[in-house]
Amino acid sequence: MRQLTRRGVGLGAIALGVAGLAEAEDAGFTEWGWPLPYDKVSDHSVAWLREKGWWPLSFGWQGPFSGQNTINVVLSRTDLLAKRGLETKFQAFAAGPDVNEAVAANRVQVGNGGNFPFTSLMDRGVPVKALAIVAPNLKHSTVAPVDSALKSLSDLKGLNPPAVIGIVTGSSAEFYFTQAAEVAGLTIGKDVILKNMPIAEQMTMARGIAAVVPWEPSVTILTDERKTGREIDTIFPYNFYEGRFYVRQELIDNAPDVVQAISDAFMEATLWIRLYPEKAADFLAAEPMLKSYGRDLLLQQTRLYNNLYKPSYSYPLAKFWGEEDARIAKWLKDRNRIVKPLAAKDFEDSFDARFMQKTYEKLGWAIPSRPCFIPASWAGTIGKLPYPEYPNALTLKEPQAWPEKGDLIKPWSFGGKSYRP
Repeated sequence: MRQLTRRGVGLGAIALGVAGLAEAEDAGFTEWGWPLPYDKVSDHSVAWLREKGWWPLSFGWQGPFSGQNTINVVLSRTDLLAKRGLETKFQAFAAGPDVNEAVAANRVQVGNGGNFPFTSLMDRGVPVKALAIVAPNLKHSTVAPVDSALKSLSDLKGLNPPAVIGIVTGSSAEFYFTQAAEVAGLTIGKDVILKNMPIAEQMTMARGIAAVVPWEPSVTILTDERKTGREIDTIFPYNFYEGRFYVRQELIDNAPDVVQAISDAFMEATLWIRLYPEKAADFLAAEPMLKSYGRDLLLQQTRLYNNLYKPSYSYPLAKFWGEEDARIAKWLKDRNRIVKPLAAKDFEDSFDARFMQKTYEKLGWAIPSRPCFIPASWAGTIGKLPYPEYPNALTLKEPQAWPEKGDLIKPWSFGGKSYRP
């Protein structure tokens, strides 16, 4: 993966010699591909936001959440929202549950969360709808000490005493590991013991722990930077992970033009990052919560979890994600960790694709029929594990090409180049 950090990121690596927000207005697009002019929110909607006490509009995001953090930091440090007539403020949180509490208490109107925190919001009946997908297939890994004899999960079978695995219980990491353990023939409680361990403690690779199960960027820190750990398994065959970018339902009901502006700005930030990954890394490195990570790591993570897939990764394909996330809900309900039984249809209904559909219409992009990481020839079935191989941060050696045939329905411009359907 380090090799990827030194390569260009498809269209995102075009050298322009500038890092500002210069617009190619004569071409009808910004340099990074947003069609001009900007649509502004109505005075009526601004008045409604002020009356609600939601002015400026509040965004909640998670600092140590690769891909998602880049989108939000770029939105916060550019004028992409202001150009649409929105005054906003951004608050960084350390973890998904913290964002949940702020959203549930109405302190935050636009939130970001992984599949587990979002399922918790649904279980609690917090009125939110997802507009877009963020950081799909964020890598989670089982990491053993670098000098460990373990080579795969199957090596943990029959150990006496059982191997202790450091993991954040109630997280996407626990879900992944339990799915992988079942495929490997391991029995939780017999072959392995799961020990609740926050990420910060996992990073110490303490003695007596056979392996830990972090997610990015902690995986890369352990394996590539500190070189104290070695991956013996990853999430990819067992779960399609996704983060969600969502809004409170009241915004959709009372100020839909505001929601549309948010959707448009989200997609414009996605394109901006493709064109200016180095500048995006500068923004990230300046964030107080992220300063300790280092710019090189933040750039590498941006290239992996923002610019590796086609930008259409963001489209909320409700049926696909609904089926996958229903597996999570069943797993949680079976363990009495949520109250409500949530089915695939409930997760489908938790999306509102109308806004991103309109965003794509403005861009002149075709609505994808499947996620960009699922090849037409893919023979897998949701829930039937292990999943056959598909493009991800381990298997992709360079960014997916964009745009390809079928991606556009109208001419589009990016980085000084024009593309036609």
